[in-house]
Amino acid sequence: MEWLADPQIWASFVTLAALEIVLGIDNLVFIALLAGRLPPRQRDRARKLGLALALGTRLVLLGSIFWMVHLTYPVLSLFGHDFSWRDLILIGGGGFLLFKGTREIHLRADGEEEGGAAGRLRRHRGADHAPRHRVLAG
Repeated sequence: MEWLADPQIWASFVTLAALEIVLGIDNLVFIALLAGRLPPRQRDRARKLGLALALGTRLVLLGSIFWMVHLTYPVLSLFGHDFSWRDLILIGGGGFLLFKGTREIHLRADGEEEGGAAGRLRRHRGADHAPRHRVLAG
């Protein structure tokens, strides 16, 4: 129980609690915006389903992080450095984030808001001529 007196543990706990609160509020805002587009009788059900899915996803992701932290057995050795699955996953994820961030910056710097054929068509036709879709109630 001496870990309870460790200030680093408490700092980590406060940081994680703050992140969970911010992400929870973000989920609430996002779900409320999406549910607001539905017919009034479906909004309450959509909010409850969205919150349940957000909570379930968060628990699964936290469980996967807990599992990944324990993947410390070396599986690859390059240039005198041992790499575990955890290291490889973190390196791959970091590389992916760098790629996506750099790509997004280049797209915005070039004036393109959306990629792909749909974005080019929408820019060509103009925003006010974008196709509109109706939601059909079942």
